[in-house]
Amino acid sequence: MNLVKPTLLIVEDEKHTREGLRRALEEHFDVYLAPDLAGAVNVLSAESVDLVLTDLKLGADSGMDVLKHCQVLPRPPVCFMMTAYGSVENAVEAMRRGAQDYVTKPVHIDKLEMMLLRALKGRRVEEENRQLRAQVDKRAGLERLIGRSPQMEGIFDTIRQVANTRATVLIQGESGTGKELVAQALHALSSRKSRPFLAVHCAALTPELLGSELFGHEKGAFTGAMERRTGRFEEADGGTIFLDEIGEIDASTQVKLLRVLGERSFERVGGNKKIEVDVRVLAATNRDLAALVKEGKFREDLYYRIHVVRIDLPPLRERREDVLLIARAFLEEFSRENDKPGLAFSPEVEELFTQYAWPGNVRELRTAVEHGVVMCRGQQILAADLPPDLRRGAGGSERLMVDTLNLEALEKQSIRRALAEQGGNRTLAARTLGISRRTLHRKIKEYSIEE
Repeated sequence: MNLVKPTLLIVEDEKHTREGLRRALEEHFDVYLAPDLAGAVNVLSAESVDLVLTDLKLGADSGMDVLKHCQVLPRPPVCFMMTAYGSVENAVEAMRRGAQDYVTKPVHIDKLEMMLLRALKGRRVEEENRQLRAQVDKRAGLERLIGRSPQMEGIFDTIRQVANTRATVLIQGESGTGKELVAQALHALSSRKSRPFLAVHCAALTPELLGSELFGHEKGAFTGAMERRTGRFEEADGGTIFLDEIGEIDASTQVKLLRVLGERSFERVGGNKKIEVDVRVLAATNRDLAALVKEGKFREDLYYRIHVVRIDLPPLRERREDVLLIARAFLEEFSRENDKPGLAFSPEVEELFTQYAWPGNVRELRTAVEHGVVMCRGQQILAADLPPDLRRGAGGSERLMVDTLNLEALEKQSIRRALAEQGGNRTLAARTLGISRRTLHRKIKEYSIEE
């Protein structure tokens, strides 16, 4: 769990109010204090501040000048204006000068805290989106591969380096890590991108059918071969063929594949005509091919032919900083498909996602997000909307700090948040949560929630 608190600068000339706000907000924020414009400038010059809460009246100074200074910083904080002299004109002017919102005194601490946390979350999402957009040109052809972890950045560099070569590439990784996406990126960044990209899933076919699938067959080559068939190598001429789960192919197919890689030619099954092709071969496996070679189950010469360059895809549990980036991309996709715009993950779901071990990797994450979108009844996806196995941390996953993050606690926190966001209006809070007002009333009583 991330223990670094977001930073908040409170600019208030009244010491009693300033200290009171600090005590009320320091549980969730690393709070800095300033009594005037000069003090605020000193803090903003020395520290990276996420949020600024400034009074409008600062003795001889004005909170408007604090806003003005914030807007010229390299990374402007999210600003809120606070005043006892509330008016529509002041609110409009403050927001015109860059304030996110307007707070009147006396300040309702719970509402203020919720407002600050919500703004902070929005800022983080905006920064992530900005970073992703900034990488678009750099990552042209890699759009479907999402990640900013050091492991993935290294893989992106390797893909760009080898994409426009003839080298065979072996992509290794657990099931669900995105091996085919890497193959597609290698093709998209190559000079072959206008030619076919064909994927063959070797483990799904019998040896006889796999040979026919790859190399085609002549009429009468075997029982059921009623006519000539063109194989995938012919269809991919000039392009790329991706052999998924190459560790599963039989010995005779390995021999034929070795010849294609060495001589760039083959014969159809049941034929003797030599067919020449120009095809780049990419292969993937979730098995240890070197171990299969030692066991005599995979040809050593073929292993080295397909192993000119190797890309190792890390499991999702080893790049946790990428989990929410990927989850939000899936959320956008499935929200659009299911006509549910504006959905977001609750903080509890985001915490669960980053703690879970994801034995099924990106494929499991994709399924979890789609399940959450389909089952969600409000605007936030809650832990209760996720697949049961994920909530239980099944499949050998790490435990999810059950004592502090159990479903009952999540539900209680979600109800409190909804009530706070709707100013205590139970009808609106129930609608946000996707439950009836009667159910909400029962839950409030059951959990002894104070409003």
